Amino acid sequence: MRAMTRTPAAGQHEQQPGAAGRRVRGLDAQQRRAQRRADLITSALTLFGDKGYPNVSIEEICQTAYVGTKSFYELFDSKEACYLALFGNLAADLEARMQQAVRAEPGNEPGGMERLIDTFARSLVRDPRVAKVVFGQSPAISATVETQRRANRRWAAAFLETVWRQYEVVDAGVPEGGLRPIAVGVIGGMFELIVDWLHDHDPGQEQDVESLIAQLSTFHRVACAGLTLLR
Repeated sequence: MRAMTRTPAAGQHEQQPGAAGRRVRGLDAQQRRAQRRADLITSALTLFGDKGYPNVSIEEICQTAYVGTKSFYELFDSKEACYLALFGNLAADLEARMQQAVRAEPGNEPGGMERLIDTFARSLVRDPRVAKVVFGQSPAISATVETQRRANRRWAAAFLETVWRQYEVVDAGVPEGGLRPIAVGVIGGMFELIVDWLHDHDPGQEQDVESLIAQLSTFHRVACAGLTLLR
Protein backbone atom coordinates (compact mmCIF):
# COMPACT_ATOMS: atom_id res chain seq x y z
CA MET A 1 0.00 0.00 0.00
CA ARG A 2 1.50 3.33 -1.01
CA ALA A 3 2.33 5.62 1.88
CA MET A 4 0.56 8.98 1.94
CA THR A 5 2.75 12.02 1.30
CA ARG A 6 2.44 15.34 3.12
CA THR A 7 2.86 18.70 1.47
CA PRO A 8 5.22 20.85 3.58
CA ALA A 9 3.68 23.92 5.17
CA ALA A 10 4.67 27.41 4.08
CA GLY A 11 8.20 28.26 5.16
CA GLN A 12 9.14 24.59 5.59
CA HIS A 13 11.38 22.61 3.27
CA GLU A 14 10.63 19.03 2.38
CA GLN A 15 13.56 16.80 3.30
CA GLN A 16 14.88 14.58 0.58
CA PRO A 17 15.47 10.90 1.44
CA GLY A 18 18.93 10.47 2.89
CA ALA A 19 19.44 14.21 3.31
CA ALA A 20 18.96 14.19 7.08
CA GLY A 21 21.52 12.97 9.55
CA ARG A 22 25.26 12.99 9.85
CA ARG A 23 27.30 11.57 6.97
CA VAL A 24 30.18 9.22 7.76
CA ARG A 25 32.72 8.44 5.05
CA GLY A 26 30.27 9.99 2.59
CA LEU A 27 27.35 7.75 3.62
CA ASP A 28 24.14 8.83 5.29
CA ALA A 29 22.40 6.74 7.97
CA GLN A 30 20.32 4.71 5.52
CA GLN A 31 23.34 3.95 3.36
CA ARG A 32 25.41 2.93 6.37
CA ARG A 33 22.62 0.59 7.47
CA ALA A 34 22.54 -0.99 4.00
CA GLN A 35 26.33 -1.36 4.06
CA ARG A 36 26.28 -3.05 7.47
CA ARG A 37 23.62 -5.46 6.22
CA ALA A 38 25.67 -6.30 3.14
CA ASP A 39 28.80 -6.81 5.25
CA LEU A 40 26.98 -9.16 7.63
CA ILE A 41 25.56 -11.22 4.77
CA THR A 42 28.98 -11.47 3.14
CA SER A 43 30.49 -12.62 6.44
CA ALA A 44 27.68 -15.15 6.87
CA LEU A 45 28.45 -16.65 3.46
CA THR A 46 32.12 -17.01 4.35
CA LEU A 47 31.49 -18.53 7.78
CA PHE A 48 28.51 -20.75 6.94
CA GLY A 49 30.30 -21.98 3.83
CA ASP A 50 33.58 -22.71 5.62
CA LYS A 51 32.38 -23.94 9.03
CA GLY A 52 28.73 -24.88 8.64
CA TYR A 53 25.67 -23.09 10.00
CA PRO A 54 25.54 -24.82 13.44
CA ASN A 55 29.17 -23.96 14.17
CA VAL A 56 28.85 -20.20 13.63
CA SER A 57 27.65 -17.72 16.24
CA ILE A 58 26.15 -14.29 15.78
CA GLU A 59 29.15 -12.82 17.57
CA GLU A 60 31.50 -14.43 15.05
CA ILE A 61 29.49 -13.07 12.13
CA CYS A 62 29.66 -9.60 13.67
CA GLN A 63 33.39 -9.81 14.38
CA THR A 64 34.13 -10.92 10.82
CA ALA A 65 32.00 -8.10 9.42
CA TYR A 66 33.35 -5.50 11.89
CA VAL A 67 29.76 -4.77 12.90
CA GLY A 68 28.51 -4.58 16.48
CA THR A 69 25.97 -7.07 17.79
CA LYS A 70 23.58 -4.21 18.54
CA SER A 71 23.63 -3.28 14.85
CA PHE A 72 23.09 -6.95 13.96
CA TYR A 73 19.86 -7.11 15.96
CA GLU A 74 18.70 -3.86 14.37
CA LEU A 75 18.86 -5.70 11.04
CA PHE A 76 18.08 -9.34 11.87
CA ASP A 77 16.02 -10.97 14.61
CA SER A 78 18.23 -14.06 14.73
CA LYS A 79 20.95 -16.05 13.02
CA GLU A 80 18.22 -17.83 11.08
CA ALA A 81 16.98 -14.47 9.74
CA CYS A 82 20.51 -13.65 8.59
CA TYR A 83 20.74 -17.03 6.87
CA LEU A 84 17.40 -16.47 5.13
CA ALA A 85 18.61 -13.10 3.83
CA LEU A 86 21.77 -14.75 2.50
CA PHE A 87 19.77 -17.63 1.03
CA GLY A 88 17.42 -15.18 -0.68
CA ASN A 89 20.31 -13.24 -2.20
CA LEU A 90 21.93 -16.38 -3.58
CA ALA A 91 18.65 -17.68 -5.00
CA ALA A 92 17.86 -14.32 -6.62
CA ASP A 93 21.31 -14.24 -8.21
CA LEU A 94 20.86 -17.72 -9.67
CA GLU A 95 17.39 -16.87 -10.97
CA ALA A 96 18.70 -13.71 -12.65
CA ARG A 97 21.56 -15.61 -14.29
CA MET A 98 19.22 -18.28 -15.64
CA GLN A 99 16.69 -15.75 -16.91
CA GLN A 100 19.47 -13.92 -18.72
CA ALA A 101 20.73 -17.19 -20.20
CA VAL A 102 17.27 -18.03 -21.56
CA ARG A 103 16.95 -14.60 -23.15
CA ALA A 104 20.27 -15.24 -24.89
CA GLU A 105 18.98 -18.57 -26.25
CA PRO A 106 15.75 -17.71 -28.10
CA GLY A 107 13.74 -20.46 -29.72
CA ASN A 108 14.84 -24.04 -30.24
CA GLU A 109 18.50 -23.38 -31.02
CA PRO A 110 20.79 -26.44 -31.37
CA GLY A 111 22.67 -27.03 -28.14
CA GLY A 112 20.57 -24.47 -26.29
CA MET A 113 19.68 -26.77 -23.38
CA GLU A 114 23.31 -27.82 -22.96
CA ARG A 115 24.37 -24.19 -22.71
CA LEU A 116 21.68 -23.52 -20.12
CA ILE A 117 22.92 -26.46 -18.04
CA ASP A 118 26.46 -25.12 -18.37
CA THR A 119 25.31 -21.73 -17.01
CA PHE A 120 23.35 -23.43 -14.22
CA ALA A 121 26.30 -25.51 -13.07
CA ARG A 122 28.91 -22.78 -13.25
CA SER A 123 26.65 -20.33 -11.39
CA LEU A 124 26.47 -22.75 -8.47
CA VAL A 125 30.07 -23.93 -8.25
CA ARG A 126 31.93 -20.73 -9.08
CA ASP A 127 32.11 -20.31 -5.30
CA PRO A 128 31.85 -23.70 -3.51
CA ARG A 129 30.45 -21.98 -0.42
CA VAL A 130 27.32 -21.07 -2.39
CA ALA A 131 26.34 -24.68 -3.08
CA LYS A 132 27.13 -25.66 0.51
CA VAL A 133 24.91 -22.91 1.90
CA VAL A 134 22.05 -23.40 -0.57
CA PHE A 135 21.97 -27.21 -0.76
CA GLY A 136 24.09 -28.75 1.94
CA GLN A 137 22.84 -26.90 5.03
CA SER A 138 19.35 -25.51 4.47
CA PRO A 139 17.29 -28.70 5.09
CA ALA A 140 18.59 -29.06 8.65
CA ILE A 141 18.20 -25.48 9.89
CA SER A 142 14.49 -24.95 10.51
CA ALA A 143 10.99 -25.39 9.14
CA THR A 144 11.03 -21.75 7.99
CA VAL A 145 14.19 -22.26 5.98
CA GLU A 146 12.82 -25.49 4.53
CA THR A 147 9.69 -23.62 3.40
CA GLN A 148 11.87 -21.10 1.56
CA ARG A 149 14.00 -23.87 0.06
CA ARG A 150 10.87 -25.61 -1.18
CA ALA A 151 9.56 -22.38 -2.71
CA ASN A 152 12.85 -21.94 -4.58
CA ARG A 153 12.70 -25.48 -5.92
CA ARG A 154 9.16 -24.92 -7.13
CA TRP A 155 10.31 -21.77 -8.92
CA ALA A 156 13.14 -23.75 -10.53
CA ALA A 157 10.70 -26.49 -11.58
CA ALA A 158 8.35 -23.94 -13.16
CA PHE A 159 11.33 -22.37 -14.93
CA LEU A 160 12.43 -25.78 -16.24
CA GLU A 161 8.93 -26.52 -17.50
CA THR A 162 8.93 -23.22 -19.39
CA VAL A 163 12.30 -24.04 -20.94
CA TRP A 164 11.12 -27.51 -21.96
CA ARG A 165 8.23 -25.94 -23.81
CA GLN A 166 10.44 -23.27 -25.39
CA TYR A 167 12.83 -25.90 -26.72
CA GLU A 168 9.99 -28.25 -27.68
CA VAL A 169 11.22 -31.02 -25.40
CA VAL A 170 7.58 -31.93 -24.79
CA ASP A 171 4.54 -31.85 -26.97
CA ALA A 172 2.69 -28.53 -26.97
CA GLY A 173 -0.51 -30.40 -26.10
CA VAL A 174 0.65 -31.26 -22.59
CA PRO A 175 -1.49 -29.05 -20.28
CA GLU A 176 0.02 -26.28 -18.16
CA GLY A 177 1.17 -27.72 -14.88
CA GLY A 178 1.07 -31.27 -16.19
CA LEU A 179 4.85 -31.43 -16.16
CA ARG A 180 5.32 -29.88 -12.75
CA PRO A 181 5.81 -33.07 -10.69
CA ILE A 182 8.35 -34.35 -13.21
CA ALA A 183 10.16 -31.00 -13.29
CA VAL A 184 10.32 -30.96 -9.46
CA GLY A 185 11.92 -34.41 -9.53
CA VAL A 186 14.44 -33.46 -12.21
CA ILE A 187 15.43 -30.28 -10.35
CA GLY A 188 15.86 -32.25 -7.13
CA GLY A 189 18.02 -34.79 -8.94
CA MET A 190 20.23 -32.13 -10.48
CA PHE A 191 20.70 -30.36 -7.15
CA GLU A 192 21.64 -33.66 -5.49
CA LEU A 193 24.19 -34.38 -8.23
CA ILE A 194 25.85 -31.04 -7.49
CA VAL A 195 25.99 -31.73 -3.73
CA ASP A 196 27.43 -35.20 -4.32
CA TRP A 197 29.99 -33.82 -6.79
CA LEU A 198 31.20 -31.23 -4.29
CA HIS A 199 32.31 -33.99 -1.90
CA ASP A 200 34.95 -35.33 -4.30
CA HIS A 201 35.81 -32.55 -6.74
CA ASP A 202 37.49 -29.16 -6.81
CA PRO A 203 35.35 -26.33 -8.23
CA GLY A 204 38.56 -24.49 -9.02
CA GLN A 205 39.60 -27.14 -11.56
CA GLU A 206 38.05 -26.65 -14.99
CA GLN A 207 38.33 -30.36 -15.74
CA ASP A 208 36.29 -31.18 -12.64
CA VAL A 209 33.64 -28.59 -13.53
CA GLU A 210 33.38 -30.09 -17.01
CA SER A 211 32.76 -33.50 -15.43
CA LEU A 212 29.86 -32.04 -13.43
CA ILE A 213 28.35 -30.43 -16.52
CA ALA A 214 28.62 -33.78 -18.34
CA GLN A 215 26.82 -35.55 -15.47
CA LEU A 216 24.03 -32.98 -15.41
CA SER A 217 23.63 -33.08 -19.19
CA THR A 218 23.42 -36.88 -19.20
CA PHE A 219 20.88 -36.89 -16.39
CA HIS A 220 18.79 -34.27 -18.18
CA ARG A 221 18.90 -36.18 -21.48
CA VAL A 222 17.67 -39.34 -19.76
CA ALA A 223 14.85 -37.38 -18.12
CA CYS A 224 13.89 -35.84 -21.46
CA ALA A 225 13.86 -39.27 -23.08
CA GLY A 226 11.24 -40.28 -20.55
CA LEU A 227 9.17 -37.20 -21.37
CA THR A 228 8.54 -38.58 -24.85
CA LEU A 229 6.12 -41.01 -23.21
CA LEU A 230 3.79 -38.04 -22.65
CA ARG A 231 3.45 -37.33 -26.36
